[in-house]
Amino acid sequence: MIDKLANAYCRLLDSLMALLLAAMVVLVLGNVVLRYVFNSGLAMSEELSRWMFVWLTFLGAIVALHERGHLGSDMLVSRLGVKAKRALWVVGHVLMLYVTWLIFRGSLEQVKINWDVEAPVSGLSMGIFYATGLVFSVSAAMILLRQLWQGLAGQLGADELVMVKESEEAGELESLRTELAREPKQGPP
Repeated sequence: MIDKLANAYCRLLDSLMALLLAAMVVLVLGNVVLRYVFNSGLAMSEELSRWMFVWLTFLGAIVALHERGHLGSDMLVSRLGVKAKRALWVVGHVLMLYVTWLIFRGSLEQVKINWDVEAPVSGLSMGIFYATGLVFSVSAAMILLRQLWQGLAGQLGADELVMVKESEEAGELESLRTELAREPKQGPP
């Protein structure tokens, strides 16, 4: 049930990111065309596309955290035993939860401070800009707490205790290997 909700939430975020990206393209391209063809432009275009980029980045980080898609180095952890991997995995999650708390606390303060401050061009509340940290931190905390519970309950295998991928290519190769392992083996005709 929780997995289905998390997957649905991430699909919603994927759709929202696609809309934000499309809107950014329309705003920036439209502004370029207006400037060079009609010698005018939309002043709001730059500000809104910048805000959309920030939201896009934070929403993408949520999805990457859910999919365990962040890149990093597993040079040390991959060589450890299962108990040491699990211990480092728990420590890593506790540290990430602490950083998530710091982001939440700082973002909440910035939203409170800037809620009545208007953006220079659009006039929108600057609190909307800083709310990205709130959305990210609440979502990330839920994902991290769920993963921590799974790790402490022993629901994760030894290969899942490595939190990062060495490279995108290694992640793609691993997913191909997993997919090939699931396919039924066919013998000679």
